[in-house]
Amino acid sequence: MATMRIRFVVYLSQSILVLTCLLITNLAQQPASSQPATAMKVQAREVVLPVTVRDKKGELVTSLRISDFTLTEDSRPQKITSFTRETNLPFRVGLLVDTSRGMNSAIDYERRAAGKFVDTMLPEKPSDSPNARTDQIFLIHFDREVELLYDFTTLRDKLLHELGEMGPSRDEQYEARDSESSGSNNGGYGGSRGQGRGRREGAELYDAIYLASNEVMKKQEGRKVLVVFSGGVDRGSQMTLNDAIDAADRAGLAVYTIYLKGEEERPAGGGPPGSGGPHGGMGGGWNRGIGAGTGATQQEEGPILYPRKPEVDGKKIMEKIAARTGGHFYEARKKDNLEEIYGQIAVELRGQFLLTYTPDQSDKDSGFHKLVLKSNKEDLSVVTREGYYAPTEK
Repeated sequence: MATMRIRFVVYLSQSILVLTCLLITNLAQQPASSQPATAMKVQAREVVLPVTVRDKKGELVTSLRISDFTLTEDSRPQKITSFTRETNLPFRVGLLVDTSRGMNSAIDYERRAAGKFVDTMLPEKPSDSPNARTDQIFLIHFDREVELLYDFTTLRDKLLHELGEMGPSRDEQYEARDSESSGSNNGGYGGSRGQGRGRREGAELYDAIYLASNEVMKKQEGRKVLVVFSGGVDRGSQMTLNDAIDAADRAGLAVYTIYLKGEEERPAGGGPPGSGGPHGGMGGGWNRGIGAGTGATQQEEGPILYPRKPEVDGKKIMEKIAARTGGHFYEARKKDNLEEIYGQIAVELRGQFLLTYTPDQSDKDSGFHKLVLKSNKEDLSVVTREGYYAPTEK
């Protein structure tokens, strides 16, 4: 994750330097004038919302009109100016894949399913037509680290190669080896890398969504979507769940979540899942409180244990992320379901409407605005973002 942040800082510094040089050159070329400057006319801000509509059977509805809907912003009625299916507006898609140990047995299924999704979204040979839609996809994997494996691309073969090579980060691999070694040697208590820091189960889910939204997606144009595959249990993120959702809202994107219940880790030393063997104290969220080099051993003093964090319902977390960002939640009850789910997401994206309107009031403070979109037809369900952050007017 540190590598990823450094990379984006370098990009940002270069961009600021170029913009500064352009500004100085422009000012130097402008003639001095004693006339008062003419105020620049700011055009009204238009809001664009992706909308998915389903009937009571869950089937996508693709034939609707403006008059079928009502929209409010901060409880004020708004006038919808257009409601269409814009098939040529490109997608910007981020694939976020949980490669932690809990997902280990599903990784081959995930590679194949995500690969077929890439095949669907990216043509083998991009069209030369100026009117052809040019979708782009990037790939991130996350466990104890968040790593951008491939930035936005239209090159299907390159992305498929990265998916095929995708696996746990080095830290995750080290931790897995430490776990096997400590479980067989001393009942789950130690390991040179494990001392001084409690082992974490789960992955940095919130950091992955935050970085993908804030540092990859935010400046992109077009329809923006994240597809997140995970067990929904976060451990070790610097960001909170609300931080991640807030970043997605600010980037103007929807998050589609694919939930697969992660496998519980069963230490080799015995004991219940997460207990760390017969001596206990090794589950996710524990901190033994013994640092490397202290000379303390389990036989001399025993582990110092802090309370374990409450168990997290990963399914509810994934449901919340999708609902609050206007995406869709899918549960893979079996690993074999993943291909079908990715196929359903591709179909849903193709079946989206785009709704546009101009807010009745301007916002110069970049505040959050709550949206409610309803259908006048009782048998239809409507999904879009819960709201948006207004851009700062200058």
